[in-house]
Amino acid sequence: MDKDIFKKVDEYIGDLLGQEDEVLKNTIQSLDQAGMPQISVSANQGKFLQVLMALGNVKTVLELGTLGGYSTIWLARALPEDGKIITLEIDEHHAEVARRNIAKAGFSDKVKVRVGKALDLLPQMEADGEGPFDMIFVDADKPPYAEYFKHALALSRPGTLIICDNVIREGKVLDAESTDERVQGVQRFNQLLANTLQVTATILQTVGAKDYDGMAIAVVNRAN
Repeated sequence: MDKDIFKKVDEYIGDLLGQEDEVLKNTIQSLDQAGMPQISVSANQGKFLQVLMALGNVKTVLELGTLGGYSTIWLARALPEDGKIITLEIDEHHAEVARRNIAKAGFSDKVKVRVGKALDLLPQMEADGEGPFDMIFVDADKPPYAEYFKHALALSRPGTLIICDNVIREGKVLDAESTDERVQGVQRFNQLLANTLQVTATILQTVGAKDYDGMAIAVVNRAN
């Protein structure tokens, strides 16, 4: 099947249900202006995250991987008045761009951008007793996805929704001999997800403007 149909259908769905306003469009444009990669979620994926937030009555979100704040804005728009987001970004330049975009969207009071390696920040959050979070969205560097997931569990409660993006890698996860660290990272994560009895989880294959990939969705189990 021609891949172009995936993009056209994505645009069709977006025009109906996931429209980008000027704030979101300008956020995407700001990445080019700042020399940043165009690797944000698609508009439809942003809307999908909002639907999941509504289903889970989400008030607190932890995001790993801010980039320019595009996904953060989608998440913030689904928060209730007393909701909050903590988003972690390793690159100070990216974080500054994100802060500007988040401010323009009107969410500086609800969103806190923290700069540093997530594998340094997350243990400190645990030690400080932060959380538990209602939802954790992981869309960061792929090699340590398994470690991110372990920390996500530590910052969760029964019912917490954990979402990890880009876990199929255009089907490259099927290659057991892959030397790509990103593929190896999500392979380790996917196997850990399958072996973690603490969650009920699945992986959805995704196609569209972002080509072919997949998104893991896990819910921390409630006590029997």
